[in-house]
Amino acid sequence: MRVGLFVTCLADLMRPSVAFAAVKLLEDAGCTVEVPEAQTCCGQPALNSGDSTDARAIAKQVIQAFEGFDAVVGPSGSCMGTLRQDYPAMFADDPAWRARAEDLSRRSHELLSFLTDVLKVERIDVRHDARVTYHDSCAGLREMGVRAQPRKLLAGVAGLELVEMKDTEVCCGFGGTFCVKYPEISTKMVDDKIANIEASGAGTVLGGDLGCLLNIAGRIQRRGLPIRVMHTAELLAGFGQEPSIGEPGKH
Repeated sequence: MRVGLFVTCLADLMRPSVAFAAVKLLEDAGCTVEVPEAQTCCGQPALNSGDSTDARAIAKQVIQAFEGFDAVVGPSGSCMGTLRQDYPAMFADDPAWRARAEDLSRRSHELLSFLTDVLKVERIDVRHDARVTYHDSCAGLREMGVRAQPRKLLAGVAGLELVEMKDTEVCCGFGGTFCVKYPEISTKMVDDKIANIEASGAGTVLGGDLGCLLNIAGRIQRRGLPIRVMHTAELLAGFGQEPSIGEPGKH
C-alpha cells in the first residue's frame, strides 16, 4: 500500500522522531511510505481563529499534495481530524473542491488506528520496561475514534505496564489557541491532568497528539517533576531512549 505521511507542523519543528517513528511503523507493516514536500500545516490554527480564507488556501495545497495515495496517515488525531472532518465542510459551496476534499477525507487516518483497524496489526515486536499511563487527546478520541487502538498495541509490548489514570479522557488544557486565549484556565486543567498522572504511579505518560504532549511536558518541566513524556509511536517503534518531550536542549 502506498501511503502519504502527513508529518504535522509540530513533529516537523519540535519532535522529528515522531515522524521517523511513524515511517518505521508503517514500513514494518508493509507500506511504501512517501513524504510529499509540498505539504504544509493542515490549516487548523487558521480555521479555529476564524480565518476561513487562509484555511481554504492551505486545505487546497494539502489536498493537491496528497492526491494519488492509497492512504494518508499522520501521527496526530487533531491534524487528521481536520483533514477528515473539516475539509469537506470548508468547500460546501464549491462542488469540485468538495469532491476532492471528500476523497482525501475517505483516505485520511490517524497512525495507530490505521495500523490496527486498516492494516490489522495485532502486535509490534518491541520491549520497553516501564510503567506508563496514557492520555486520550480530545480530537483523536472524539473526531477520529482513537481509544482502544493504542491500548491494544501497548498491551503487546514486552515489559510494559499500562496503568490507566483518572479522567484520562478529560482535556489537558491545550486546545490549540485555547491555551493562549485562556492561560489561567488552561494551567488549572493541565495541573489537574498532571495530578492524575502522578497518582497513577507511572513514570512515563504517552499520547497521540504532540500539542497535548508538549503542553503536559512543559508544565511537568516547570514543576520539576521526574515524569517522562513520549508520543506512543516513538515507544512502539523502539525509540524508547529518546529524550522526554520538552527536555531542555532536546528537540
